[in-house]
Amino acid sequence: MFNLALYQPEIPPNTGNIIRLCANTGCRLHLVRPLGFELDHSRLKRAGLDYHEFVGVEQHDSYADMLDSLDQPRVFAFSTKGYASHASVAYEPGDVLLFGSETRGLPASIRDSLPASRCLRLPMLPDQRSLNLSNAAAVVAYEAWRQWDFSGAG
Repeated sequence: MFNLALYQPEIPPNTGNIIRLCANTGCRLHLVRPLGFELDHSRLKRAGLDYHEFVGVEQHDSYADMLDSLDQPRVFAFSTKGYASHASVAYEPGDVLLFGSETRGLPASIRDSLPASRCLRLPMLPDQRSLNLSNAAAVVAYEAWRQWDFSGAG
């Protein structure tokens, strides 16, 4: 229903957890290279268990390649530098939910290429740095799916 995209992820267990998230929500996973690990990494497999067989995972050489392959979809970027809450927008099937790497986040060039209304953040208490990548992805994926009344859920 939605496309979850990780821009240059670095930590295998986070991506493994997100594979499991995608398997359980129907999201398609897109990974933008370079990755900080190999897809056959044991920690990735352990975190994703055997869910990887239920998820379409696509790798892209660049952010632009990903956008081209998806026919220029609507993109919502999630960053601590976002302007509005993740719950302030109406998500549509096919939207890309884009997250940056664990240590660097999303580059300013990507954030700046989007309208401010599509650069979002998750509310946190003051003086906190960020949420774990897989936790943030889960919060957003479930909010987007909730807006569609958990379509397809059993």
